[in-house]
Amino acid sequence: MNRHPAPTVALSDKVSAALDRFLHIEALSGIVLLAAACVALGWANSPWAASYEHFWHMPLTFGAGPWLISQPLHFWINDGLMAIFFLVVGLEIRREMHEGALANLPQATLPVAAALGGVLVPALIFLALNADPAARQGWAVPTATDIAFALGVLALLGKRIPSTVRVLLLAIAIIDDIAAIAIIALFYSSGIEPAGFAVVAAGVLLVWLWHRLGIRSALAYLPPALVVWCGLLYAGLHPTLAGVVLGLLTPVRPLQGRENPLTRASRALNEFRARNDRRSQDAHELMHPLKELQRAQLEMLPPVVRVQAVLHPWVAYGVMPLFALANAGVNLSGLGIDAAEQSTSLTVIAGITLGLVLGKPLGILLVSMTMVKLGLCRLPQGLTWRGVLTAGCLAGIGFTMSIFIATLAFGDPALLSAAKLSVLLASTYAAVIGLIVGAVCFRRP
Repeated sequence: MNRHPAPTVALSDKVSAALDRFLHIEALSGIVLLAAACVALGWANSPWAASYEHFWHMPLTFGAGPWLISQPLHFWINDGLMAIFFLVVGLEIRREMHEGALANLPQATLPVAAALGGVLVPALIFLALNADPAARQGWAVPTATDIAFALGVLALLGKRIPSTVRVLLLAIAIIDDIAAIAIIALFYSSGIEPAGFAVVAAGVLLVWLWHRLGIRSALAYLPPALVVWCGLLYAGLHPTLAGVVLGLLTPVRPLQGRENPLTRASRALNEFRARNDRRSQDAHELMHPLKELQRAQLEMLPPVVRVQAVLHPWVAYGVMPLFALANAGVNLSGLGIDAAEQSTSLTVIAGITLGLVLGKPLGILLVSMTMVKLGLCRLPQGLTWRGVLTAGCLAGIGFTMSIFIATLAFGDPALLSAAKLSVLLASTYAAVIGLIVGAVCFRRP
């Protein structure tokens, strides 16, 4: 009796599958981000500290002919690559508005109120501790939440945490990002140049036209994206907001073709099987059914899901660690030259640390309890006040977004260093406190 030999799995396939599982573990992305920040901090305080500043301020030039842009490497990371991070944020917001916690008003009331409390209370704490006008520019630094880092720390608590806590934390972090985007646009942008909005409108119009034409290739959207980015830069708004604009414009429903994608996929599989079974086959004959399968796949999944799935590993393990490496390098010897500067730096550190560690959970919990007591909203089924407290503590992990806002808020190097250091310390404290509170509130039976 002839037996077909068992198919062997190539080593490259095993490695690829293991790598794919690795890249989608949220806790690991937080660890990579923290490791990058530690490397930056160590580098900036090592005997090679001067090379840290020189490296990130190395000029890079892009363009051709008369269209050349020359900026430091630090600019291309903070204003260029971070637009991809904001694109993922925009995609997450778009999905939540369509089918998530922000899809309807009754469902969104609690997380919106909780997030606003988590923005206002930290800002008030910071302003109460900082009277210096230069320091008060950083009032928005403790208002942000790092989605990836916060969810990564929550994942360390395992399955003991109800899924409703994760949903609430995700919703709070997304609304925090919406608030941060609005704050950046309103308070941390330079003088507005109206002509830039015409360029932005042209880029948005191209994106809309591409959607109407049914263009599915991601590369085709790169030129309109660059137009939007350049328009925001010219308008005086932060160019990373281009990512948010493009994310919100991404369709949430599959782009249907003339034929049902399942029918197309089934026919392509049958054609592939028939051609593959031929004894004298030409490998080129398999290309057509494979292309049909690819088209069917593109039509089955909404663009917002596909783009987010593709970009997530690149952002979590590339853009965000690189941003941390370029911005978390705080030289501890430069936190203040004279007594006055040192005093201001200390109040900045206190305001940001207390705002994130204390203000976040306090604002989220108090506002949520007030809204429920007034009957304006209610806790979702399966969510308790212990879960709200755990989510509030973890929402104090500011990290990426807080550091990003700090780079926009402070022009004084000493105050910027103090703000970055306090964000790192506060995010670490919030992560540890969140883990302890979660472990105590949700003990294993």
